[in-house]
Amino acid sequence: MLNTREVAKEYRLAHWTQIMQERVENGLSIKDYCKQIGICQNTYFYWQRRIRAAACEQLGKPALIQKPAPSFSEVMVVEPSAPLPSAEAVPQLRIEISGIQITADSSYPPEKLAALLRELRC
Repeated sequence: MLNTREVAKEYRLAHWTQIMQERVENGLSIKDYCKQIGICQNTYFYWQRRIRAAACEQLGKPALIQKPAPSFSEVMVVEPSAPLPSAEAVPQLRIEISGIQITADSSYPPEKLAALLRELRC
């Protein structure tokens, strides 16, 4: 069932949002725009605060916050049987996160490294 007060509130917010967008599109200052359309600056600022409050309220609703779907990344753990080549021989990237150390050379695909880092971020 529609609440007429809520509908009226949404209508007024939409109306004043349009007024404020028109001011920006016209490139006028608030003072000049208010004078041009015949409203008081205090009224303009009042509705500006109301629109900002409504926007903040919408941002705070849990329904708008979407978590990414869980995903898996292929990870191979290999015990080195021979010493790794020196850093001078092959360019390497070394990352340490929460005690986990990752070393990748320049041939490792960046998209796989990015997927691994996304998984470790959680």
